[in-house]
Amino acid sequence: MILSVGVATIQLFLTATSAYAFSRMKFAGRKNGLKTLLILQMFPTFMALPAIFGIMAKLNLLDNLYALMLVMAGSSAFSIWLLKGYIDSLPKELDEAALVDGATHWQIFTKIILPLATPMLVVIFLFSFMGVYSEFILSSAVLKSPENYTIALGLQRFIQNQFSAHWTQFAAASVMASLPLVILFMVLQRYLQAGLAAGAVKG
Repeated sequence: MILSVGVATIQLFLTATSAYAFSRMKFAGRKNGLKTLLILQMFPTFMALPAIFGIMAKLNLLDNLYALMLVMAGSSAFSIWLLKGYIDSLPKELDEAALVDGATHWQIFTKIILPLATPMLVVIFLFSFMGVYSEFILSSAVLKSPENYTIALGLQRFIQNQFSAHWTQFAAASVMASLPLVILFMVLQRYLQAGLAAGAVKG
């Protein structure tokens, strides 16, 4: 839960600020930056595993939950494109009216864009949370201490035993592990429908 909530929160902040900049601001490298994000989507995250493991080992950050949190929070290219498309659909007249009233870009972002984009932000938070909650490959390579194990690593220990595989305990633990996701879906349900529908089309 610490890892999932931490990564989802950091990704939400990075995604929101990046999407707003790409959607509303004009700066050098904007178009190439968007193309780079699109290209990054073509490669699965685990392709970078050897490089990530080597860097973390060199910096003595293996088996560090918070170092892993920062590494996993960087994979938000898809979310940036998703939120940028939503912000593009919001009328730019709102920004122009706020600028005339003397608002800064940060005030426009926090007081106008973010409240209007709440359904999409909830969807992005949920996607990020779910991705980290069930992630196994990177966590298994970096985390070694039982006290730092994620849900996926802990569940694996039920079926990776020297003498026997405890499938019944694994099944029961899997059901229990799904409860936080079910609760999160129920709490955020009223935002999900609007957010998913808004992200499906532009305009």
